[in-house]
Amino acid sequence: MSFVSDSAKLGVNITLGKFGVIEDDVKIGDNCMIGHNVVIHNGTVIGNNVRIDDNSVVGKKPMRGVNSIFKDEKELPPANIGDGCLIGAGVIVYCGCTIGENTLVADLSTIRENVAIGSKTIIGRGVAVENFCKVGSNCKLETNVYLTAYSEVEDFVFIAPGVVTSNDNFAARSKERFNHFKGVTIKKGGRVGAQATILPGKIINEDGFVAAGSVVTRDVENGKIVVGNPAKVLRDVPKDQLLKNQ
Repeated sequence: MSFVSDSAKLGVNITLGKFGVIEDDVKIGDNCMIGHNVVIHNGTVIGNNVRIDDNSVVGKKPMRGVNSIFKDEKELPPANIGDGCLIGAGVIVYCGCTIGENTLVADLSTIRENVAIGSKTIIGRGVAVENFCKVGSNCKLETNVYLTAYSEVEDFVFIAPGVVTSNDNFAARSKERFNHFKGVTIKKGGRVGAQATILPGKIINEDGFVAAGSVVTRDVENGKIVVGNPAKVLRDVPKDQLLKNQ
C-alpha cells in the first residue's frame, strides 16, 4: 500500500506501485507509471507519460558534510521532470534539478541539486552528475561517467564509459582552492573516449575528440583529436565525422 498526500495532484491513467510515498503538493501528469518503493518529495512536478522505476527517489534534499565547500543555501525549488522521461531503478534526483522532455536516466544514477539536463539526452547506468552542472540536449553520458560540480556539457556531446572529470587543482589542500574551483566544459559535438580524465577548468571545444584513456591537461581545439598522457594533438577529426555533416 502506498501513501499519497491529499494535496498531491495526479493525472489520469496513473499506475502506482506498492509501498511508495507521494508527498505534499506533488504534481504528476497523465499516463505515468510509478514503480514500487518510489519516494516523490514535496512539490515535485512530473510531466505526462513519465516512467519511474522501483526504489527511486525524486526531489531529495541535499546533505552537507561539516567540511563541505558547499554551504547551506536558500530553499531549493522542487525537482521538475519533463514529459516522456524514463527514470530507472534506484535513481536519485535531487530538488533543484530540471530534466527536459524524453530524457532517459538509467538505473543507479544520481542527479544532484542545481542541475539542468536538456531533452532527448541519455544519462547512463551509474552516472553521477554533481551540483551546479548543465547538460544539454541530445547528449549521451555512458555508464559510470562522473561529471564534476560546476561543469557544462553542451548539445550533441558523447561521453564514453568511465570518464572522470575534476574541478580542484589543489586536491583538497590549502584555503586558496576555494577561489579556484572550476569544472570542465565540453562544447557542442565534443566527444570523449572511455576512461579519459579531464582536469579542472579545461575546455573541449566544438567537435573536439579525446581518445580513450587520455588525460586532458590543456584545452582541446575545435575539430582536433587528442591522445595520450598528457593529451596532445594527433590529427584533425575526419570531415565526415563533424557534427555538421551528420
